[in-house]
Amino acid sequence: LDQSPIAQGSTGADALHNTLDLARLTDALGYHRYWVAEHHGGPMLASASPEALIGPIAAATEGIRVGSGGVMLPHYSPLKVAESFGVLAGLFPGRIDLGIGRAAGTDPMTTHALQRDRSHAPPDDFPDQLAELLAYFERSFPAGHLAHLAETLPGEPEVPETWLLGSSEQSALWAGEMGLRYAFADFINPRGAAIAETYRRGFVAGGRLAEPQLALAVRAVVAATEDEARRLETSWRMAFDLLRRGRLIAVPPPEKAQRYLELHDEERGGSDGERRRLTGTPAQVRADIEETAAAYGADEVIVVTITHDHEARRRSYELLAEEFGQAPKGG
Repeated sequence: LDQSPIAQGSTGADALHNTLDLARLTDALGYHRYWVAEHHGGPMLASASPEALIGPIAAATEGIRVGSGGVMLPHYSPLKVAESFGVLAGLFPGRIDLGIGRAAGTDPMTTHALQRDRSHAPPDDFPDQLAELLAYFERSFPAGHLAHLAETLPGEPEVPETWLLGSSEQSALWAGEMGLRYAFADFINPRGAAIAETYRRGFVAGGRLAEPQLALAVRAVVAATEDEARRLETSWRMAFDLLRRGRLIAVPPPEKAQRYLELHDEERGGSDGERRRLTGTPAQVRADIEETAAAYGADEVIVVTITHDHEARRRSYELLAEEFGQAPKGG
């Protein structure tokens, strides 16, 4: 999962080019999916438009699945999302994922700016939006009700693989009831094992899936030594600590972040410790990933890594692939 981090001293354009570079690397290393996030209105992450990034990534890679992690559906018309991902699925058949989220991905003011009609708050109708979006792909509208639009989606007959994203029990209930694939953000809520069980227990098998499919998203930083990994992770720890305080910054270098964390350790209290951090050597992080995946009963794990230095981020994914014995392409 790539959030296109913007390092202090670099630009958003640099971050987007780094995303393409990392996608090519992980494709060559044998990773299965490459998802890009949606965040708005801040200096830390350049991932504002997954639907705009997925095409260039898919074109720059060969076999890796490419998708959104995710599209924040309350901002958009379900038809427009269906059309955008229909185009992508048609261009890159069998490789496009549509991960759908409910969160705003930003602050209330930016959420307001994203709305076409700013005279009132948008309705809280996510289940209806999701049902409409799925109906376009599945051609399941009642006769006479938008049915002709489902027949004319660009990219037909190709459609994306659809996932529901979440970090709460409500998302698990929806994913189960609708028989959808479910991606749980453990890096946001590390107390989700019971929520994963809620998803499985409430799963309704049917035309979409015969059985539940759970992906687990975790945050990890891997380096040759534990000390180096701990040093690298200070960058995102500082950035997210300030984010919780309402201060938005680009990803700082470790030297700056280490000084900040030393000075603010008592103020931070236990807030940072509540989020799971899989940080260390390849063997340490593999053990932590496997333990966490087992606790959730996850079918696959999605890793998000943020470092100030792009080369360190590349190396983190290389070390992880080597540790898990992934087969590089051409290897």
